Amino acid sequence: MNSLGLPPLETLPVDQARATMTAMNAQRLPGPAMASVEDLTVPGAAGPLPARRYEPEAAGPRPLVVWFHGGGWVLGDLDSDDPLCRDLARRLGAVVLSVNYRHAPEHRYPAAALDAVAALAWAAEHAAELGADPAQVVAAGWSAGGNLAAVACQQLRDQGGPPIAAQLLLCPVTDCDLERPSYRANAEGYVLTLPMMRWFWDLYADPEDRTSPLASPLRGTLGGLPPAVVVTAQFDPLHDDGAAYAQALQQAGVPVTHLDARGHTHTSLTMVGLVLSGEPVRAEMVEALRRVLPARVGV
Repeated sequence: MNSLGLPPLETLPVDQARATMTAMNAQRLPGPAMASVEDLTVPGAAGPLPARRYEPEAAGPRPLVVWFHGGGWVLGDLDSDDPLCRDLARRLGAVVLSVNYRHAPEHRYPAAALDAVAALAWAAEHAAELGADPAQVVAAGWSAGGNLAAVACQQLRDQGGPPIAAQLLLCPVTDCDLERPSYRANAEGYVLTLPMMRWFWDLYADPEDRTSPLASPLRGTLGGLPPAVVVTAQFDPLHDDGAAYAQALQQAGVPVTHLDARGHTHTSLTMVGLVLSGEPVRAEMVEALRRVLPARVGV
């Protein structure tokens, strides 16, 4: 990636940063084949949201994973996490519903968070129609998507919304504090950088809003949340975000499995078919998730 000589994303106008990310994603290997892949819309907080449903070959009834993509609330779309969603659907034998929430700076905080809450609630209520077991709904996401999944679980708990069986948080953003040791140790050189995270936060939320649990779920009330699988990467500015959230969940009495991926970066675990050392980590992640899901029931 360094040999390409690309300017740092945070130095580009947002539309150019998005175009650069799209061009880079076009060079990826495709993920596993699915029995079917369907584009649809789901209700958001302010209108319909694009979504994509992945159905694996596995026989039902299956878990439903509601997935929120990464990209710092600014970048990304239904295509950006496509290989990862396919990989997750195949490994878990689950229907994966990837939801494309509203993005900053066009739609600043709390638009993305409110979209995630609405989409997760709708998916949980319509799991059977989506071909999945309503008792096995998982809120999941990577990076900023992990932030949205965590926020949505807290909000649905507080609102008395439909039950969520588990959380899967892959290298999540959980707090606005950029002074944690991993931000300093991994500030440069590992694709996601400290300047990029500052850029994302500045585009997403004003400083006075960032400490709200709607933006920083680590600062929310954590008791009574679904069991969680939290994955962190050693060379990731967000490492300590995820580790702190896993520890706080455990202290609040929430069952937690924390997987710390030695040698990995923020993006390497998502590079399906390219970074081969990510495969056993994703396999362990799925096995940990399978252990916390309830027994399957008929749809």
